Amino acid sequence: MTTLAENFRMLAAYNRWANRRLYAEAAALPDALYRQPAGAFFGSLHGTLNHLLVADRIWLKRMEGRGEAPDRLDAILHDDLPALRAAREAEDARLIAHVASLGPAELEAEFSYATTKGTPHRQRRWQALAHLFNHQTHHRGQAHAILTRLGVAEPASLDLLAMQRAATA
Repeated sequence: MTTLAENFRMLAAYNRWANRRLYAEAAALPDALYRQPAGAFFGSLHGTLNHLLVADRIWLKRMEGRGEAPDRLDAILHDDLPALRAAREAEDARLIAHVASLGPAELEAEFSYATTKGTPHRQRRWQALAHLFNHQTHHRGQAHAILTRLGVAEPASLDLLAMQRAATA
């Protein structure tokens, strides 16, 4: 039987795998297309990728009590893709290390935090992690749709199953 901790370690690995695939697709685009407004919530592919990094930093600061945490969900942390990609890699490694450090008691424990608007909340760590990974998947799906809209005929699959199958091949 898979434990909650094992499940989150798998999701952290998947998160890095999917982000790497998405960034490889983004890097193949001309800069004008990468920054082109695409009708997504955060505007362009560039805005969407920045938002994903922003949200992870906010959540990791809430959970770890350290690191940068922007106060706006639409903050542009890095204006160029190479710097954003390097920051994404570092954040994915940080997230993997954080998840690896958690045992059953830490996952069940509640922690307190405030939203970006200052509203206080308290919840179990595993619930916050479930949200974090679901949020990543949600916005990566938007980014994938943006790639299609920008003319990428068949962007790389971001399915969890694709990662799992590749690991056993």
